[in-house]
Amino acid sequence: MNQRAETFAFSGRVYLMTAVLIFGAANAVTRKLTEIGAANFTGGSNPVSFCNVLFVGNLCALVMLALLYRRQCRLPALRQIPWKQWLTLTLVATLSAAIVPTLIFTALSVTAVNNVVLISQIDTPLVLALSVVLLGDRVNTWVALGASLAFVGVALTVLLQPATSDRVAMGSGFQIGLGELLTLLAAVFKAISDIISKISLQHVPLGIFNVFRMLVGTVVFFTATAGLYGPEHFMDVASPFLWQWMVIYSAVIVVGGQLAWFSGLKQSSASEISLAAAFNPLVGVIAAYLILSEAPTLAQYIGGGVILIGIACNQIGLQRLAASQALKQPSAAEMYDKVTYKGV
Repeated sequence: MNQRAETFAFSGRVYLMTAVLIFGAANAVTRKLTEIGAANFTGGSNPVSFCNVLFVGNLCALVMLALLYRRQCRLPALRQIPWKQWLTLTLVATLSAAIVPTLIFTALSVTAVNNVVLISQIDTPLVLALSVVLLGDRVNTWVALGASLAFVGVALTVLLQPATSDRVAMGSGFQIGLGELLTLLAAVFKAISDIISKISLQHVPLGIFNVFRMLVGTVVFFTATAGLYGPEHFMDVASPFLWQWMVIYSAVIVVGGQLAWFSGLKQSSASEISLAAAFNPLVGVIAAYLILSEAPTLAQYIGGGVILIGIACNQIGLQRLAASQALKQPSAAEMYDKVTYKGV
């Protein structure tokens, strides 16, 4: 019996690390796809643009999630959710499945992938700070130290960046690159979304949560983009060249990554999920180098090193908390969102 339990635990870790490897590479893969599209213009436009990749990727994810959770998303189960929670779900979906991915995709088009990977790690200390202030969560010294170091690491990554032409003035003489600013905004919106989910969506089934979020996110993104730029912005969405790459992208990043993550969630503890997610920034930096030949800059080495130390301290703190007291098991939605960017 013990051997069987260990086998399942090991399988859970394998699934989680497989998902983290896939999700960690998602930023670099997305950038690479758009570079391939830029080298193969069709009718004067790039068929593999960030907007097309995001929209088609979301559609594929929506179909996959609907098939995966078709039993959960039946009418009787949907009727059990109060209308106030539907409103909250809509808000969370708009933030996490429309605004955050759009900001990340836009940031990827104007700054280095490593900047996006490292700066997005600020969502961890933001969520922790909001949890302590708004929810009264208790943390130990190690967790607080880890969050502080992650914040310092992100700050160093931003402040030590060389001057660029796209810098945005923030007042008092302080300037920040556009890509870095968009990534910071994405992290803030994700943190807000996570806290809202933690407060109001504890009892919403994971299947309904994910399918509805992806549906709303896809509709909001398409509507907003078409409204801002016109429907012709998606004129290349049916391009065979786009779809031949999106079939691969969707199969590996969207479907493969999501299935591995879901399988890992079912078979792993909260601490194992948190530990696996901690490797995401490291995988992201390595993927950027292997896929794009994008070597870290001095600012990224310094900031990334501090962030990794912070992640290590945070993991020590979480393990000690788990050993010293019975921790409340996070909701399925919280565990699903441990990784910031999943390619959609």
